[in-house]
Amino acid sequence: MPFVGKCLCEQTVVSLDSAHEDQVLCHCTDCRRTSGSAFTTNVLAPSDLVKITGPVKEFATKGDSGNMVTRVFCGNCGCAISHKSAVFGNAQAIQTGIFPVFAKIPVGAEIYVKDRWTGLAPVPGAAQFEKTPPS
Repeated sequence: MPFVGKCLCEQTVVSLDSAHEDQVLCHCTDCRRTSGSAFTTNVLAPSDLVKITGPVKEFATKGDSGNMVTRVFCGNCGCAISHKSAVFGNAQAIQTGIFPVFAKIPVGAEIYVKDRWTGLAPVPGAAQFEKTPPS
C-alpha cells in the first residue's frame, strides 16, 4: 500500500510505493534552510517508486559531497517535497513531513549531527553520523 502525502496547498501530491520501517533526520545547513527548522525528516526511496504530481519547481546547489543536490518543492506553496543527488544513486530523499503516517514511524538515524542545534538531544536508539553514513 503506497504512502500518499500532500503539500500545504494540497496541489502537489506524492505517492511513495516503497516500504519504510524508519526515517532519517538531517541536521545539515541546507536541510535546515529548506525546512525552516532545525532538521528535516526523510526516507530514501527508489525514484521509480515515487510519483509526484502537481506544480513543482527545482533548485540545485552544490552539496557537501561536491555533487549537485536538486531540491524539489511545490511550485505554488513552496513546501519541500524531495531532494536528489548522485550520492543517492537511483533513489531520492523524500521529505516525510508531508505524510501524516510518518509521525508514527521511528527515527533510525540522524545525519550531519555535527550541525545539530545546541539543546537538541540525540534521538534515543537512532544511529548517529557526523556527516553522511558510509556507503
